[in-house]
Amino acid sequence: MSFLSRLGGRISREWANLGWFIARTIPMLHPIYDTRETQTPITARIWFWQKVMGYSRHVYWPVHFTSMVIGSQENVYCGIETCPGYSPGCYIQAKGKIYIGDYTQIAANVGIISANHDLHDNRRSIPSEVHIGAYGWIGMNAMILPGVTLGDFTIVGAGAVVTKSFAEGYCVLAGNPARIIRKLDPALCVRHRSAHEYNGYVKHAEFDAFRRRHLAV
Repeated sequence: MSFLSRLGGRISREWANLGWFIARTIPMLHPIYDTRETQTPITARIWFWQKVMGYSRHVYWPVHFTSMVIGSQENVYCGIETCPGYSPGCYIQAKGKIYIGDYTQIAANVGIISANHDLHDNRRSIPSEVHIGAYGWIGMNAMILPGVTLGDFTIVGAGAVVTKSFAEGYCVLAGNPARIIRKLDPALCVRHRSAHEYNGYVKHAEFDAFRRRHLAV
């Protein structure tokens, strides 16, 4: 390895160390440092686009700049390490209330819809509620429609359209309309925990107070 290559590598490491030091030291950047080894790390890139550039600035959880959250953040309950719209191309329609449990992961291009047009007057939206349990996984291009409840450990396959509830959870769904293609053994399902727990940008220990002040869910 040449001297210049070694020097470049050292400079890169030093800059990285400086970045982590800054993130650890400045309170508003703590989520970047604390979540770095989680399933949904709050990266400097996401933080910059959201907090500085203003994409989904009104939302209390990290959202990719290509995803959309419409309606009100007041209507969305995000569990620990659960960030609808974290992946690219998602559409979160929060005209009705949306509840998503802890450690549920949401892939790219997922739609979660909590209100639909009135059949007789498409100027009107009829809000409903969507409940998604903990430790779930919503696959790429899946759609969750108004009024749906999914229990814990529900896996929604890529491209599925979920039109009805599967409140018992512990299952894999696929198809349009979605149906159960496999059931999971609850004894094998792991309820893991991260060392640092955040509900979006909010420390979990502070989230109940945040929820009382700012949310309607």
